[in-house]
Amino acid sequence: MRHGRLSWITGTVLLALLAMPFKGLAQEQAQAHAKKHTRYTLVDIGTLGGPNSEVNGGSVIANKSGAVVGGADTSVYDPGCDCYISHAFEWRKGVLTDLGTLPGGNNSFPNAINSQGAVVGTSENGLIDPITGFPEVVATIWEHGKIVDLGTLGGPFSIPNAINDRGQAAGGATNTVADPDGFALLLLGFGAIPGNQWHGALWHDGSIQDLGTLADGLTSFAPFVNERGQVAGFSFVDTTPTVWGFPTVHPFFWENGQMVDLGTLGGVLVMPNGLNNKGQVAGFSTLTGELTAHAFLWDQGAIQDLGTLGGTFSEADALDDRGEIVGKSFVAGDQGWHAFLWKHGVMNDLGTLPGDTFSQALSVNAEGQIVGQSFVPNDSNVFRACLWENGEPPVDLDTFVPPGSDLHLHEPLFISDRGEIVGKALLPNGDAHAFVLIPKDDDGEDEGGAPTATQHAMTPAAQNTTSAADAAMTPEKAATLRARLTPRYRGFGPRLPKEVQ
Repeated sequence: MRHGRLSWITGTVLLALLAMPFKGLAQEQAQAHAKKHTRYTLVDIGTLGGPNSEVNGGSVIANKSGAVVGGADTSVYDPGCDCYISHAFEWRKGVLTDLGTLPGGNNSFPNAINSQGAVVGTSENGLIDPITGFPEVVATIWEHGKIVDLGTLGGPFSIPNAINDRGQAAGGATNTVADPDGFALLLLGFGAIPGNQWHGALWHDGSIQDLGTLADGLTSFAPFVNERGQVAGFSFVDTTPTVWGFPTVHPFFWENGQMVDLGTLGGVLVMPNGLNNKGQVAGFSTLTGELTAHAFLWDQGAIQDLGTLGGTFSEADALDDRGEIVGKSFVAGDQGWHAFLWKHGVMNDLGTLPGDTFSQALSVNAEGQIVGQSFVPNDSNVFRACLWENGEPPVDLDTFVPPGSDLHLHEPLFISDRGEIVGKALLPNGDAHAFVLIPKDDDGEDEGGAPTATQHAMTPAAQNTTSAADAAMTPEKAATLRARLTPRYRGFGPRLPKEVQ
């Protein structure tokens, strides 16, 4: 993303085949594959002068006009967080724009953008919370060239995670009631830090609405809002800590002032990972005993266990408006997890890239294109970004990195309905840059010498070379799995001080 450096990928082999006057069976197959796979141009968005840039996960971060939002380091170093000051950005048609911060603030970060180009996220406001000692971070909207503080529920912090085309933003905000146990921040991945209670919030037309909590819970958060103004989130339902270190968590569905408990599959940790425009919610629920979890779909008042690919664990990470769900599941014998597509009541194994034993799907668009990662667990955990489409084996997205580039496409977090893929790429020195892959039309000309996605996709995903022993579940891998049973939302705001990261 960042500086909008545009690179073109080549397809000389494919073009040569198309130019031949006569073609055999192999050539016909190559042309058939060419029609099945999208070709892309890679853009490294870059930074705002510092080393890193990133984008949010679990939100709409690229709109119908092709605008992309994320956060990027500036050239100014902040010793308080042992990091560079980071600002929200918008990338549009090759131009990277620094969206800035609220007056007095150093850092900002955007979480979502709507079709009209309104961006919501967080910004510091220059104040310090007297309870935690942290810089105050508040919900912010960037719209029509202006930056506006959306407010809180009386406390020092607020976070919007999504915005619809009505201009309704959903997330959470602190109120004026103390939370001495700090369970809210623990659930959001920051550690148990005493502060104020968090409640799910909905912002619209300059006002903020407290969505409340379920049962006797003190904390809630609302990461999702759809085009109908329906909201999905999670809430504590009591105040007694569980084996997870915080009280029982249930997902909720909110509409017209009513919060509905979606229920569980038997466990005490149930998280939503997506809401579609039909009002369906998908996520994961631990089972009785808290040793594993299954993906679920909630639809019209009923929660459904989506099962697994033969193993003990599954998680739904995203869903589209057709009710098709993607995520990850252990395969038989728990010999690794694979990305899945659940449709028409059946969970389908999407496979892995050749040589890998693990994969996971992170985002799906209206055309049924799916992006995620493929990898083999090891000390370095090298993840490969990949694309599934048209029922074909996955395509390694590094295929579209032009010769001479140092980028490795690590994590594709979002695919828009236009087919644009946004995510995180890594450089050899460990720095991260946001990237966007832009689809080429059928007449687009490839330049250079990189292989095309069509060529790569001809290798079946099932041809793994890693042995079962390499892929077997170990205590270390089980610990990794347990750590992943947390909300997948990210980009909740500017970085916390280094002592609490």
